Formats: sequence, structure tokens, C-alpha cells
Amino acid sequence: MRKEDKQVVPGQREAAQGTGPGRTGHRPAAATRPTYRPSSTSRSSDRLPSASRPRYRLPSVSLTRSAEERFRYWFDTTLTRGIAALCGWLALACLALVVPVSAVLAWTDQHTPASLGARIAAVWRNTGQTMRLGGEVGPPLRVGLSVLLALIALFYVSTLVSLITTGLTDRLIALNRGHARILESGHTVVLGWSEQIPTVVSELVAARTDRRRRVIAVLADRDKPAMDEDLHATVGATGRTRIVCRSGRPTDPAALARVSPATAHCVLVLPRDDPRDDTEVVKTLLSLSATVGEADPVRVVAAVRDDRYLTAARLAGGSRATVLDMDDIAARLLVDCARQPGLSLVHQELLDFAGHEFHTVREPGLSGRTFDEAARACPVSTAVGIVRGDGTLTLNPPRSTRIHADDTLLVIAEDERSTRFSATPTPYDPTSLTHTPSGTPALPERVLLLGWNRRAPRIAAQLASRTPPGSALDVVAEPRTATLTGIRSVTEAVGAHMTVLHRPGDPTLRATTDALGLAGYDAVIVLGPDRRPGHADPDDRTLVTLLHLRAGERAGGRRVPVVTEMTDDRNRLIAPPGPGADFVVSGRLIGLLMTQISQNPHLTAVFEELLGADGNTLHLHPADHYVRTGRATSFASVAASAARQGACAIGYRSSSRATTAPDHGLRLNPPKAHVRHWHPDDQVVVIARQRV
Repeated sequence: MRKEDKQVVPGQREAAQGTGPGRTGHRPAAATRPTYRPSSTSRSSDRLPSASRPRYRLPSVSLTRSAEERFRYWFDTTLTRGIAALCGWLALACLALVVPVSAVLAWTDQHTPASLGARIAAVWRNTGQTMRLGGEVGPPLRVGLSVLLALIALFYVSTLVSLITTGLTDRLIALNRGHARILESGHTVVLGWSEQIPTVVSELVAARTDRRRRVIAVLADRDKPAMDEDLHATVGATGRTRIVCRSGRPTDPAALARVSPATAHCVLVLPRDDPRDDTEVVKTLLSLSATVGEADPVRVVAAVRDDRYLTAARLAGGSRATVLDMDDIAARLLVDCARQPGLSLVHQELLDFAGHEFHTVREPGLSGRTFDEAARACPVSTAVGIVRGDGTLTLNPPRSTRIHADDTLLVIAEDERSTRFSATPTPYDPTSLTHTPSGTPALPERVLLLGWNRRAPRIAAQLASRTPPGSALDVVAEPRTATLTGIRSVTEAVGAHMTVLHRPGDPTLRATTDALGLAGYDAVIVLGPDRRPGHADPDDRTLVTLLHLRAGERAGGRRVPVVTEMTDDRNRLIAPPGPGADFVVSGRLIGLLMTQISQNPHLTAVFEELLGADGNTLHLHPADHYVRTGRATSFASVAASAARQGACAIGYRSSSRATTAPDHGLRLNPPKAHVRHWHPDDQVVVIARQRV
């Protein structure tokens, strides 16, 4: 052993220098392992001087390594370098064996010329023919060497095939982990996994755009095979759209880089299922800003459930981020649908890509013309607004508004390419036009709210701001602490505008609904409890409440408009049917809204105004407000009558088909030349600033 390899152990230094106790020239037997004998009266260390105490010796570690250990370490390191390094070393090892054996064969061959060049050529030839299984004749030595070469070649080829197979398998396993980076440009990135993921991906696939090849990249903290399987089951065939899933936390910048957000067309940050997880949305937006940078920010659409995190999310997202407040939007939709039954069908049609939706089109020939002239020049689409060159949007502008050269027209159409302009407006019958009755004062409304959740205070506030003075809200909910506190705060906030009355009870009990007197209410709103881990589906209680309401309607003989909030769109399909029923699936509608905004950023201002209490909103008005009923009239006449009254007619709802699925009589953006017989109970869908 070399001197520098010796291990010096405490307790040996003193013995070697003659300073330790009992220097006798040899190691005592007791020194190999000190003995510890406990005493009931005192410790041995207290009885012995410190110099006489036995010392524990640490286990010695040899610093010398054998050649076998070094070779094993080198081999293990080589294995970790990958398949390419293994193939290289395998080729070198094979040549190290094949070349010497081929040289022996060449130098022992009697037919090989004696010159050095000829013998080297023979060595090269034998090296290249190592796949021969034998083939040599002559002395046993030559035959044996030939067979040895063949066995070496066979071992090399079989090992090489094994290495290639292992490399491909490892690569496939790595790809299945979802850690590879995608190199795409103009794709759409979806961050997170929640109840909106099937809706968002399905709508992105259905979106009709000019891009022939589209890529949707999904990044979530889930296994890639599980994401692929779930999306394949819910989305189905994707056509030219390719869905790429990557595994990783969206809050991690390193994981975000796997989906190349800097080159994306748009990034969607999905809200979490639990409002307490809205901090993850804020962290994701911060991580996205850190990954992309501030020099060239990407357009982002996100949503939060709790409005306490709304300001933080907008600050984290930056100037190009649109952050939606889910609870606020859901409350507005519920109130709109409660006051105007059937409006949920209009929102559904405008938000999904299956029918007609908002588009922006640019037509140089419209420059200098008025909005009224442009609207009448659209035979198969409906003009509803103008987007100025600076990005500002005017919904339902005055008919005399001029269109500039850099303006675009906001239309409702099947897709961008279906909008065409005609030099000759579609004719209409002036004799069929009527006017909206005016001077009728709005009567107070009485609304029934069954159930309570975190959105109930917002619903009450929206009702107070939209209903006429003297309206009342009756709340039927179990007297829990959170419910009583919420009702008390709502009463204090809206007491001056609307009367709020709490009637304790369980809406899922038949006795509770029978004692309400449904005939005295103008509308009923059904809410389920907030989703909580470990508890039943909130829609379970909602479905039971709806069954009792349907039974009460049949017994009383009067149908009351009912709007129901649901969390799962599949439960809407099994809900008890009713002609005056509206369903607001907040999660699905938010997913649809996020997808629409991701494809057209101008729609943020459109839906913000449509869902607000002021400005232009959606209305369902009786058909006799615009045309004479009981006769056949074209939709061009309806559009002309609405334009005279400061509104944009975008469709109608047939009363005879109100109970027929799936459209329930609703038709948006009919051709101007479409002629139908108008019934007094038919309704016209308009965008108007006020009820006209």
C-alpha cells in the first residue's frame, strides 16, 4: 500500500507516536473493540481519566481501487452516456478482435502474395467478410479462426440490434412521459386540466379558421397517456388539427418551455375546479411572463373563480391578457335567463363554433358608406358593430355611422368566408312593419331563489340592478351559518332597491316546494351547493329540486320560467324537460367564451357589453313589435323594422318548435330573403340598448 493511501484512524496516531497509554510495542487485544460495561452507580467514563478512556475506531476506508472496480465504474459511466456511445465502443471492441484474427488468417494463407500491401488488403477483405459462418478450408487452425470471426460478427450484430431496440424503446418511453419540447409556431397552448378541457379542445378543433394545419398543445400536471386517452374519448376525430400533450406543472418555467408559448398564437390558462386554487392561475401567469418575456408578450386568455384573485391575475398576465371572472359571468347569465326565458339558447349558439357566431370582416368597398348601408348589403350575414382601426369596438352603432378605410365590420355569420356583400339590398315589404308599444311602465318582479352558494350574493346584486323598483327576491335555503351571513349582507347591500326575504327550508324536499306557491313568482332560479371535495355532485340536489318543481307545475297548471345552474353538461341532458326551462352550465359556457376570445380578441368587449347591465344587450321581444303577425313576411322586413327602432335583429324563435330539441325553435342569422309565417307568440332576437 502506498503511503498516501494509508488510513489514519483516531486512536492510532498516539500509539504510533508513543504518546498513547500503554505503549508496549504491540496492540493489545482489548484495543480491537472497546468494551462498554454500564454500572448502576456510576459511569465508567467518570471513573477513568480521559487519557485512559478507550477510543472507538471508525471503520477504515481503503483509498486503493482495483482494476476490476475501475473497469466496472468506467463501464457503468459508458452505459449512462446513451446508445450512441455504446454502439461506438461495441464497434471498437469488435474491430479489436476481428482485425488481429484477420491478420493471422492473411499471414497464414499460402495463396496470399508475400507483399505487405497484398497482405493488408487480405486483412481488410477478411475483416469485411466476418459474417461468413466458416467458409475457410485447409488446416484446422484456419477453419477455427474463420468460425471465430463469424461468431464475433454474430455477437456484434445481435448486440447492435439489441442496443438499437433498447434505444428506440427508451425514446418511446421518454416521449410517453411528455417531456419533449415541441417546435411549433402559430399553435394554441392550453395550460391546466379542469372541467373546461373537453369544451375548450373540442371548440378549438371545430373553429373554422384559414389555417390549414392547426396544432393544440396541452400542458398539465398529469401523465401524457392519460391525457391522450381522455381527449380522444371526449373530442373524437380532430381532422387536420393535431393535439399534442405534454406533462409538467404550468407554474414551472422549464415545463412551460416544452409547449413553446413564445411562438404560440394564443395561450389559454384554464381555471381550477376549486376556487381556492386560483393562486395556481396567478402563478401560471407569472411563469408565462417569465418564460415569454416582456419584449414580445403572447396573447393570453385566463379565468378565475374567486374575484379576490382577479386583480392579481390581471397584473400577472400583463397588457395582452384577458382574465375572466367566472362567478360574475355566471351570475349575469343566470339573471338574464331568469328575466328572459330562452336566452340561454342564444348565448349557447353565439358562443360555440357549431352554428353562427361573431366574426370580423374587412371590405374595402364599404369605406365611406354608413352602417345601415353595410348592414343591408349583407344578404346571408348580420352586421352588428364596427371595429375601428385603433381596436375600439362600437356595438349596434347609430345607423348613420360612417365606416372608415381601416375599419372592420363585426358580423354574425357561419364563418369568415361566408360573408359576402351585395350591391343590391334585399327588398322588404314596408307595409308589414310595426312599432314597439311604448309608454307601458315596467311592473315589479318577484323572483324565487332555491338554494345558496357563493354566487348567490352576486345574483341578488344583479337582480337589484336590473329589475324595476319594488321587486322582491325570496330565498329558500337551509339556515346554515354561511347562508345566513350571506343573506344578511345581501339584504344590507340591495335593501334599498329590492326586498330580500329568507324562507328557511330544504329545496330538495317536496313539502318545501309545495308550500311555496309557485304561481306567484315571475321566475325561479335553482342553485346547487358549491363543489367540495368528498361531497356529492352539486347537480344531484339540483336534479331532485327540478323534479319537485315539475310536479308542482303539473299540479298547479301554471308553468313558471325556471333557470338552473349546473356544473356538468351531461346532467343537463337527463334533467326533467320543461318548455320554459333554461340551463346555465357555467363551466361549459366559460370554456366556450375563452375559446371565442382566443380566436378573436375583439370579442372581449362584445361579450362584456352583452352581459352587462348597461349598454347593448340581448333581448327576446315579441314578433309583433316589429312585423305584423298572422302573415308571411321576410326576415329582411324584421331587420328593417328593428333598424328603424335602433336595434339589430339577429334571429328569431318559433313558438311552435319551442319544445323541439335540439334548437328549441331558435334560429340565428337567417338569410334576409327567408320568408316565414309569423305567429303572435313568436319572438325576435335583437341587440338593443334598451327595451324597444
